[in-house]
Amino acid sequence: MARDDLFSPTPAPESPTSLPVAETPARHQPLAARMRPRHLDEYVGQTHILSPGQLLRRAIEADRIQSLIFFGPPGTGKTSLAQIIARQTKSKFERLSGVESNVADMRRVLSGAGNRLENTGQPTILFIDEIHRFNKSQQDVLLPDVESGVVRLIGATTHNPFFFVNSPLVSRSQIFELRPLSAAELYALLQRALTDAERGLGFMKIQAEEAALQHLATISDGDARKALNALEIAALTTAPETRGVVHISLAIAEQSIQKKAVVYDGDGDAHYDTISAFIKSMRGSDPDAALYWLAKMIHAGEDPRFIARRIVIHAAEDVGLADPMALVLANAAFQAAEFIGWPEARIPIAEATIYIATANKSNSTVKAIDAALEDVRSGRTLAVPEHLRDGTYKGAKRLGHGEGYQYAHDFEGHFVPQDYLGADKRYYEPTEQGVEKKIKERVEKWRALVQQSIVPPPQSSGTASQSSEFRVAAGGGKSGST
Repeated sequence: MARDDLFSPTPAPESPTSLPVAETPARHQPLAARMRPRHLDEYVGQTHILSPGQLLRRAIEADRIQSLIFFGPPGTGKTSLAQIIARQTKSKFERLSGVESNVADMRRVLSGAGNRLENTGQPTILFIDEIHRFNKSQQDVLLPDVESGVVRLIGATTHNPFFFVNSPLVSRSQIFELRPLSAAELYALLQRALTDAERGLGFMKIQAEEAALQHLATISDGDARKALNALEIAALTTAPETRGVVHISLAIAEQSIQKKAVVYDGDGDAHYDTISAFIKSMRGSDPDAALYWLAKMIHAGEDPRFIARRIVIHAAEDVGLADPMALVLANAAFQAAEFIGWPEARIPIAEATIYIATANKSNSTVKAIDAALEDVRSGRTLAVPEHLRDGTYKGAKRLGHGEGYQYAHDFEGHFVPQDYLGADKRYYEPTEQGVEKKIKERVEKWRALVQQSIVPPPQSSGTASQSSEFRVAAGGGKSGST
């Protein structure tokens, strides 16, 4: 069985060990630290991986944990879960930080873990907070000891580990995504903190309004730490009433948490996931969803030029010739956003968003150019037909360049059937969406005229290569194979 398998056996400790974290945190610690869950039954949230019967819970209860990486937004319980695992598996808990720790710290912890495992049989859980901040060489230091089982690595990160953690380390770890807590789960945590006299605020006489707790649970946006910190601020800064009761009203709760902090990292998952949802909402013709994702990016302080650039790309890629004005409006919104910035840029950007989301859609343009590019990359490069070559320089006529070219404006309808490629290829397939329906009518008419003008070569003579050529009557130029 592979060593990095989640259920691979681990040496049992030879003797009981002390718990890795103190059972009763000091009163001076922040409320969020004091209220950390001590075991799985106290843990709130993450039911998709920790409810009875789920993989991670079975592994913890069976003491078959190897290396893990938890990723998710702040305040979702990554550190708490690592401490619970250490306590449940009677492992020594060592903690390093991707921000503060260096290679010397890592080697010291790894050396101690090796000695501990050899002398006492006690496994070590090495918890690395913000593991994505370690560079490649720092992460590589961990590989031998993770591979040999000297330490059980638990990494925590707010970034997608498949992008920000070394592939060898990812391949040796089980990846679990922690999700933001629901408002109901946060509300339950707040209620627990108010009633817990040992670790929470139960030693105080606090009367919190239902609306106040609901507001904290909602505005915390899935972040348990933020919710508990706000409750603690409200409790400790509010003067008691005559009966000695601290009354936390909705107004006090609003002051304690202030502006909602949207989880949004400028170079991580939230950044790319939100712009992806924004683009897909416009493509799906849902202006309301597109406006919501736009508002989230505006609130988080996203660069307006980044948003506007994506709108310009989307206008060409997904609206295209079904409504050519979309690209014009998108480009105008980009110029306005670059010129005026936030907050006024929200108006032209929103205008372009709504226009594009409600416009007729066609991706014929991007399909056409990608098909042509694929032919250029993978097929034989076509030579420019002689009648299309530059015939303006001295000596061009001696080479036959430009001979037989027909000037389209000299003909009725400003069109003349003529070979412009040297091969029978079709890349652009117009749709019947919006304006493109009229374009399709014109293109099909012109293509029909070209087909009618093709003169088949004589069948009684000529080589195989000559029989694959055709001649356009009005152009008189030689074309490539069909």
